Amino acid sequence: MGFASMSVIELVLVLSLSFFHGGEGVLSTLDGPFKPVTVPLDNSSRGKAVDLSDTDPVVQRVVEGFEPEQISLSLSATYDSVWISWITGEFHIGYNITSLDPKTVASVVQYGMYGLPITDEATGYSLVYNQLYPFEGLQNYTSGIIHHVRLTGLMPDTLYQYQCGDPSISAMSDVNYFRTMPVSGPHSYPSRVAVVGDLGLTFNTTSTVDHMISNHPDLVLLVGDVSYANLYLTNGTGSDCYSCSFSQTPIHETYQPRWDYWGRYMQPLVSKVPIMVVEGNHEIEQQAENQTFVAYSSRFAFPSEESGSSSTFYYSFNAGGIHFIMLGAYISYNKPEDQYKWLERDLASVDREVTPWLVAAWHPPWYSTYMAHYREAECMRVEMEDILYKYGVDIVFNGHVHAYERSNRVYNYTLDPCGPIHIVVGDGGNREKMAIAHADEAGNCPEPSTTPDEYMGGFCAFNFTSGPAEGKFCWDRQPDYSAYRESSFGHGILEVQNETHALWTWHRNKDMYNLAGDEIYIVRQPDRCPVESGGFEVLSEH
Repeated sequence: MGFASMSVIELVLVLSLSFFHGGEGVLSTLDGPFKPVTVPLDNSSRGKAVDLSDTDPVVQRVVEGFEPEQISLSLSATYDSVWISWITGEFHIGYNITSLDPKTVASVVQYGMYGLPITDEATGYSLVYNQLYPFEGLQNYTSGIIHHVRLTGLMPDTLYQYQCGDPSISAMSDVNYFRTMPVSGPHSYPSRVAVVGDLGLTFNTTSTVDHMISNHPDLVLLVGDVSYANLYLTNGTGSDCYSCSFSQTPIHETYQPRWDYWGRYMQPLVSKVPIMVVEGNHEIEQQAENQTFVAYSSRFAFPSEESGSSSTFYYSFNAGGIHFIMLGAYISYNKPEDQYKWLERDLASVDREVTPWLVAAWHPPWYSTYMAHYREAECMRVEMEDILYKYGVDIVFNGHVHAYERSNRVYNYTLDPCGPIHIVVGDGGNREKMAIAHADEAGNCPEPSTTPDEYMGGFCAFNFTSGPAEGKFCWDRQPDYSAYRESSFGHGILEVQNETHALWTWHRNKDMYNLAGDEIYIVRQPDRCPVESGGFEVLSEH
């Protein structure tokens, strides 16, 4: 059953039910490092990498006037605060567009604990964004009115109900529900965190999301590449080739209504389960005056200010005893720049007695053995890997490569019992299809000159200087740091059990939702791997 057909009661159960995937016999990272495994390609699993059409009922606008649509929920930095976002009014696309006035509609959320009268009210802010092309023949876009309201003073691990909109013009949403995160502490965790990347809006996407909902997440982590609106010309014509269809245009186009379709499709889930997003390369979306990432930065609410960040590209938040750090791979990551300085401050503020688990996420992986995007983020790794290792990051989540891969504990391409586990989940199901070729297979090793960080302008991927691949750009077999890889669409679930043990399961779309294609306990060893810690919490919780 797809989530679009789920009742309110069923979706409330998504937030309240609890079950446990793991069982006896599941290996842990203490049993590693593991001999590398490559699952043979199953061509039947490639599925339908075809986008939902703009006539599909799940992407249609079903509200009237200024009634809210595309409602979504995201976390603030701590459990006692969340963001509610939505859109009112219709977008406009064409050669002569007129933007809506955000001041014409209020941003109001009425809310209260489930089972009690809705008596609390919060107000926020609103905006409209444009995607403009100063070139003849390209259509421009202006969004509906986007609203962001922050609720504060919430109780931990508590079910709330809310309505959003403008009560003064009788334009309020139906009642929705969400559960707050548990209070931060070494014995307090969300039951299940879903992790997915490179989602898009294809028939594969719908399978991924249906499977993900069946696993009852309390939180969704989307590690970049959201709507893939930039695989469309401004006239709505889609492309299966990122570059070839745009070679004759003066700028890489994007069809912004795909963002609205994505928001409508996802609303039944993300209006009740918070989603935390970090930017990917498909969110760049260059437009007039060299503006980029405007849709991404406008449509989502981020706990940037609450976590001391000045950017939507990087921020942090707590979910129980987990401290999440979301990093930007498409903004400067060098040591003298703002992001790196913020990362230093944020890591130094983490008290591992309060939030034992430290999880980092960004879009392009440092440790992927697929030919696609091989060592593309090497400059970011060179700049940031040391500090993440120094502070003992436990798990790293990435997307970008459209396949699944889990590493052994690794640091600087070397097996290290204190290094993080790197997990690539860029297999959400977008229209660019699945990554299949591995860089270590004969004839697949790319030329080093083809692997720079094109957006940030760096080149750091040189031949290895030590180890089994010394003097080479690629290994001649699956590298030791790669524990498991498989080309199949799916999503992952992280279930932190206590301050040292977390169960990670990866679920393939071709399987029943309760089966795991990959399953392992990730075990922290704080006694063996002491880390630097600030010993205090900068993020206050009430």
